[in-house]
Amino acid sequence: MRYLVTSALPYANGKLHVGHVAGAYLPADIFVRFLRLKGEDVIYICGTDEHGTPISISADNEGVSPAEVVKRYHDSILAAFTGIGIEFDNFSGTAREEHYTLSQRFFCDLNKNGYIQSKSTLQFYCDHDKRFLPDRYVEGICPKCGAGGARGDQCDKCGNIYDTTTLKEPKCKICGNTPIIRDTKHWFLHLNSFTERLKDWISSKTYWKENVRNFMLNFLEQGLIERSITRDLSWGVPVPLPEAEGKVLYVWFDAPIGYISSTVEWAKNLGQPERWKDYWLSPDTRLIHFIGKDNIIFHALIWPAVLMGQNIPYVLPYDIPANEFMNLEGEKISTSKNWAIWVDEFIQDFDGEYLRYYLAANAPEKQDADFGLKDFQQKVNGELNNVLGNLANRVFAFAGKHFEGVIEAVELDDMSREYWAEAKEIFGGVAAAYREYQVKRNTKSIMDIARLGNRYFDERKPWAAIKSEPQHVKETLWLCAKLLNLVAVALSPVLPKAMQRLRQMMGLPEITRWEDANLAEAVHLQNVSALFCKIEDVQIEKQLAKLHSAAAAAAPKEYEPVKDSITYEDFSKLDLRIARILEAAPVPKTDKLMHLKVDLGFETRELVAGIAESYKAEDLVGKVVTMLVNLQPRKIRGIVSNGMILAAHSEGKISLVQPEGGEPGSTIQ
Repeated sequence: MRYLVTSALPYANGKLHVGHVAGAYLPADIFVRFLRLKGEDVIYICGTDEHGTPISISADNEGVSPAEVVKRYHDSILAAFTGIGIEFDNFSGTAREEHYTLSQRFFCDLNKNGYIQSKSTLQFYCDHDKRFLPDRYVEGICPKCGAGGARGDQCDKCGNIYDTTTLKEPKCKICGNTPIIRDTKHWFLHLNSFTERLKDWISSKTYWKENVRNFMLNFLEQGLIERSITRDLSWGVPVPLPEAEGKVLYVWFDAPIGYISSTVEWAKNLGQPERWKDYWLSPDTRLIHFIGKDNIIFHALIWPAVLMGQNIPYVLPYDIPANEFMNLEGEKISTSKNWAIWVDEFIQDFDGEYLRYYLAANAPEKQDADFGLKDFQQKVNGELNNVLGNLANRVFAFAGKHFEGVIEAVELDDMSREYWAEAKEIFGGVAAAYREYQVKRNTKSIMDIARLGNRYFDERKPWAAIKSEPQHVKETLWLCAKLLNLVAVALSPVLPKAMQRLRQMMGLPEITRWEDANLAEAVHLQNVSALFCKIEDVQIEKQLAKLHSAAAAAAPKEYEPVKDSITYEDFSKLDLRIARILEAAPVPKTDKLMHLKVDLGFETRELVAGIAESYKAEDLVGKVVTMLVNLQPRKIRGIVSNGMILAAHSEGKISLVQPEGGEPGSTIQ
């Protein structure tokens, strides 16, 4: 049996945060490390996802090439992984020649086999930015469930995908303006051609996580729609057709192919260029994709369909252990709001293995989890230091003081054998849980072995028995050493460096096999030191202050009135549009304020205007006015005023600015 393990390709347009690590990378790294201890044939493959609109926009804003943006974040992401001990057999990227060639081959096979068709389609286009907007650069209200903040092609709240143009109240994510719809030609993957094969395949996955399997089966019952796999962009894998000049493959079509191209690169680096086939073309391979729940549809439906449509019999995913999300201090992690803990920064202040332990102990396996800095402190201090670190310290200190650092292998009495049997039972369950990706359960179980050791040490009271019963004390120290070694092996996939250091202090060789847990020879302590250090309150307070300060700096600023002298650039920021007043009513207990409801063509809004002394409510209905629409919302007399209508003030009278011609929503320039 071979294992081919992948993690979702991190996007090369930003740094790595703790939510990324908790969802897709640490669980995979732990799983791979465990498999290697069990002697399994396994490789761990990843790389950065290096195409798409966000990268192009970042490059434009910075005045550099997309390749420069990609390299910067590729290096940053890999350094962050290295800092927390995530080890890949190969970490590649999708902007490489091998990947381009393979992706184009995938497209051609699907096209030749009749699974792809071109057609003219309607797509959002931003007049302001002069570009077609890919799905993920439009946001609005989900047409399925009505949730706000839905992406152009998929709603994160209900998980549904839909035709982009059905999105309600769309907004360009680049500039915030309302895009228009224009014709363009694209190529579509006919997913419905794979419906029955996908149903049969997913139905057979009885061992999948229940949330993944049920979600996909329910999704298939709703029916599949064709999916565009090309985009109007300059940065990406060119579509390999003469009539598709200027178009590239959709980033989510070519990104999963990066798993294969990275494996091809790995084989070439080994000097065995055909070895990748042993994993991707062998029915004995177990292909396992570690992802977050927002990537389930792509990995459990679209990607398998793409593989099914190839002329080469690629192995299909064996398992897709999708995890839930990790929040931060009770709020959703948001990179745009800078509400995140960035891995590269965090490990400058804390040991990377402390982060590994906390994310494992708090893994979002079955439900969303929350990263709390004080909880992080408690887990490190209360568990790693006070339980495991304490057991090692008291055992090693006692052996050093009374037996010159030698812990003899001796026969155990009945009491000790009972403790050992209980520990071995827990240890047996750990192996099974690792195979089922249950790292959260395992951190608790392994720490229970350490707790067992502390309880045993306390019950045996070696400090009281050292003079009268030295053999009794030797048994105590020997069982504690066996328990510490059991913990070292069991916890090594989670804390590889700390557990190797624990073994080194015990004079034992590097952990290479699961069977290393069976300690049979005397322990000769060497270079004993504290295994862990406590995190101080001041360190956590500093991190909390840093987190809130960064978020405050990224928060949108309050609207500032236009000054006497402004630039053309300042003026261009004002989004002035035609609006028609639908309803009007005086605001109670005021003389000047009028509560208005207006039609902007693409949506209706409510606002408060100080025009009640000049206009009656019934005279306002139907009037066409000029409105500033991109003004920060403000609550006035309990009403959220979402915009401002323009008026002239002369001799104590207010006159609305009323344009001639134009429909509601038209831009005033």
